[in-house]
Amino acid sequence: MNFKPRPNSIFATLARKPWWISALIAVGIAAFALLALPPVIAPAGVCAAVPFVVIAGISAWKRRKLPSEAAIESTVAAVTRMSWVTFADVLTAAFVRDGSAVEPIADKRADLVLTRSGRVAVVSARRWKVARTGVEPLKELLAVRQARDAHESIYVTVGEISDPARAFARQHDIQFMAGSELARLMPELRRTPVSPT
Repeated sequence: MNFKPRPNSIFATLARKPWWISALIAVGIAAFALLALPPVIAPAGVCAAVPFVVIAGISAWKRRKLPSEAAIESTVAAVTRMSWVTFADVLTAAFVRDGSAVEPIADKRADLVLTRSGRVAVVSARRWKVARTGVEPLKELLAVRQARDAHESIYVTVGEISDPARAFARQHDIQFMAGSELARLMPELRRTPVSPT
């Protein structure tokens, strides 16, 4: 028996939202039941709020390690001020700390090769400050992944990602590492100012 909700159901949608949205819905249902229903059936109405309490708990549990919006903004501001050399060093150190072996590569289409638990990923990070990412750099990254027979490819950016780029990434299994992922990977940048040198 499969208890997983359908991706577009209200429960699956709420599980992807902040926990307090489900909690507010639960409070609203319980308040309505207590105030508007006859006392005999009010407890049954309050029970209708229980699934939303459960979803609030699931959402809070899933988001417990995610960085806050302020942490993301601080990280994006810090990496935007960095030069490529500084950013490459900080990113490499973060990947190593996260458990990957990191090898720089001399290729204009990609910058790093990560190895972890027998899996290999190629990373393109040199264009991290570009205001809008299109399809072309993703095609280049895909070509490097295929040439190196790597399992994964990661494109690092703090700019906007175009809709065609998102579609191409989905089609070819390219992961984006943007503000929230960088904030998780580099917690030291959440509050620490970093010089551009």
